[in-house]
Amino acid sequence: MKKVGQVLRENLASNLKEGLQSRSNAFVLSYSRLSAGQMNNLRKDLKKIGAQVFVSKNRIAKIALKEIQKDSLAERIKGQTLFVWSSTDSAEVSKTLVKFSKEWEGLVIHGGLLEGAVMNESEIQRLSELPSRDVLLAQLLQVMQSPITGLMGVLNGKTRELIYLLKQLSEKKGGS
Repeated sequence: MKKVGQVLRENLASNLKEGLQSRSNAFVLSYSRLSAGQMNNLRKDLKKIGAQVFVSKNRIAKIALKEIQKDSLAERIKGQTLFVWSSTDSAEVSKTLVKFSKEWEGLVIHGGLLEGAVMNESEIQRLSELPSRDVLLAQLLQVMQSPITGLMGVLNGKTRELIYLLKQLSEKKGGS
């Protein structure tokens, strides 16, 4: 028969492994000197963009990360550990985390996973500077449409020139 503590640790480890493997991105943070209100604000803002917060014990988190072959991320765990994972826009999540880490000294980003690849703090900072997914898609659509729009402008210009020439010929011949 297993002890209650062992069952709790196994449950924490399985929740952590499942959360990291089933989501496309995850971030590892440490927190200290944060009030319950500040932590609730962070949770609410992350929930609005589709991210979840998971607090874990360091030893359990390191074991779980090593079991899913993320040893380099396990080495970044320090202090009170907080995981944030999401399957939504990773740039949006990183923007929120970077904003909160600048506002509160007690929140420190240590690394993360993006589509399975391990990222460091500077890469997460660069990710947060990217526009959102919707803005990037709009820019891509604009780039894809610009050759067609240019062709339409050229064709319309030639049509206008033809109409202008026909009007001038009509006026020369005495038409109105």
